[in-house]
Amino acid sequence: MSRPKGFLVLGRAMAVPVSRVSVVTGLVLLTLVLAACAATLSLGRLGIPLADLPDALTGGAGGKAAFVLGRLRGPRLVVGLGAGTALGLSGALFQTVTRNPLGSPDVIGLAAGAGAGAAAVALLLPGVVPVPLGALAGAVLAIALVYLSTGTGFRNPGRLIVAGIGVSAIAVAFIQYVVYAVERDKATVLTAYVNGSLSARSWEHAATIWIVLLVVAPFAAAIAGRLGLAEMGDETAGMLGAEPGRTRTAAVALSILLSAGAVAVAGPIAFIALTAPQIARRLTRGTGPHLLLSALTGALLLVLADLAAQQLPLPVSLPVGIYTLGLGGLYLGYLLIREWKKGTL
Repeated sequence: MSRPKGFLVLGRAMAVPVSRVSVVTGLVLLTLVLAACAATLSLGRLGIPLADLPDALTGGAGGKAAFVLGRLRGPRLVVGLGAGTALGLSGALFQTVTRNPLGSPDVIGLAAGAGAGAAAVALLLPGVVPVPLGALAGAVLAIALVYLSTGTGFRNPGRLIVAGIGVSAIAVAFIQYVVYAVERDKATVLTAYVNGSLSARSWEHAATIWIVLLVVAPFAAAIAGRLGLAEMGDETAGMLGAEPGRTRTAAVALSILLSAGAVAVAGPIAFIALTAPQIARRLTRGTGPHLLLSALTGALLLVLADLAAQQLPLPVSLPVGIYTLGLGGLYLGYLLIREWKKGTL
């Protein structure tokens, strides 16, 4: 029996649509991710020379190379890869079901809620509750408030975004209050965390984000076909058996879980979930959720941003979230100019 053209056949029950452009784009992105990883480990005064990297990665190196890989840059890199992958995949899921290119879990209050949770712990329970745990609790509370305030859960994208903007505004106001209220040294640490940071990461952080990915990613892959149908509109998707209401709820829930996992290990890193799916879509110029390409793009963007955070010769070391904010600003500026030239503004 011949295989259908343009499909990757997995067993007898599943055929995943693929294209030559998507395959080539994926290989290019994977190559760039690997190159960025090599640069992260090798550049700078404490970098491992490229010639020594294979031995270090296989456990054959000692001394400085072992310390850099095992304690200093290795965990940070693996956390960055995992968090970027999770955020890119999260944004692709959210934007597909809301059919909104400016949609992401950040928009519905998750990042601001995480920052507020971290701020609350720093103010009320300093040294008692870990800041990442407070951030995760804040993210969960923010999403719960959004879910309840819409009256329809995650089924209505318009209400979801409006409620998220309201919850975000309240959370940001609380963060600003705490930054002014706590002592200066604590405020500096807190400000770095609420912007998103990969410094001082451990292998426990790395294990956390990759366990989240291993659990959630198969469910995202399982609904990928229905996501493609959901882009056609609820009526068409319903006629084709995609169950748009359930698909939307499942996609938003998975998106939130992925973003919450990234927040737990790196803080509320902005704009990766927003920009990665759009870059992936423009690279292929095709329709569909592009889950894998969005995940690779998210990993690449965050690793490059963290490489800049480590290597740029600035007077002070900035958290990686500052660089992703700059990336997001450039992307929104590009969108503004593009829409202005098209005459839609």
